[in-house]
Amino acid sequence: MSFKVEAVQSPKTIISTRCHWDEQMQSVFYNDVEGVILRYDFKENKVYSATVDGESAIAFVIPIANPKKPGPTDEFAVGFGRRVAVVQWDGRSSKATIKSIVFEVESEKKDNLFNAVKADPTGRFIGGTMRSIEVEDIFIPNKLVPDGALYKYVKGEGVYELAKNVYISNGLAWNEKEKKFFYIDSGKFDVKEYDWDPATGDISNERVVIDFSINGKNPGFLPDGLTIDTDGNLYVTAFMGSKVFKVDPKAGKVLFEIPIPAQKVTAVAFGGPNLDILYVTTGGKDDTNENAGCLFKVTGLGAKGFKGVRIHI
Repeated sequence: MSFKVEAVQSPKTIISTRCHWDEQMQSVFYNDVEGVILRYDFKENKVYSATVDGESAIAFVIPIANPKKPGPTDEFAVGFGRRVAVVQWDGRSSKATIKSIVFEVESEKKDNLFNAVKADPTGRFIGGTMRSIEVEDIFIPNKLVPDGALYKYVKGEGVYELAKNVYISNGLAWNEKEKKFFYIDSGKFDVKEYDWDPATGDISNERVVIDFSINGKNPGFLPDGLTIDTDGNLYVTAFMGSKVFKVDPKAGKVLFEIPIPAQKVTAVAFGGPNLDILYVTTGGKDDTNENAGCLFKVTGLGAKGFKGVRIHI
């Protein structure tokens, strides 16, 4: 196989993450954790970015579903600390505005914050928390405290806990056909599979798909972001590992590795008009690689993914 890794024309970020391909806008949405939301426009080959007044940290950005208004949207679910907000942004301006706060979790845990969030195949909010890097050194996983949780939010009902004792809630992916959910808690160095109920969003029957640890210890990187292709294979980013693993979840083995010229490889999503481009976000902080912190694209993989699902919130 001959694949190609290229840096997309992009501003370098401190740590960009949460990669979402929106088919209707032909754009990749992602964010810099230090307070910036970004949109890569495929047709223009250009990145637009915005900040939100009063907010210095952003966990995720996902377009909001509106059945009455298909097509381009200017409303997004954005994570600020433990809060989830509706943010209005035209996708081009340098400023975005908070319209409302939808909900908050873990109000008693002042050091916690949302990390990875996605919409499941039905559009349901699924996402989890971790302790803030201001109080927790994520580069020393063996000293982490499992103080986070994984949640689902159901519009009109509220927030429900799906899993507890989470270190660093990260990668999320679904095999809708087989009704499976895949999840990464980075502090456990593995990828887990669950049975997934599309009617409720609930998960059960935990199984370790692949364990990256070395005798139960830090392998030198954290499994982080996650996506799935139409053949059911997983793509797992290696934070501090400069690569993306392609994993066969049934066999529990790495099929091959995709080297990325950045240490902090964070999130992945298939996109492009044919859903055959793998987009990869990275962090530039304390990295001497020339394009670290840029958005990358991987072509020639011979695989396709699924379009990003807009979130109901």
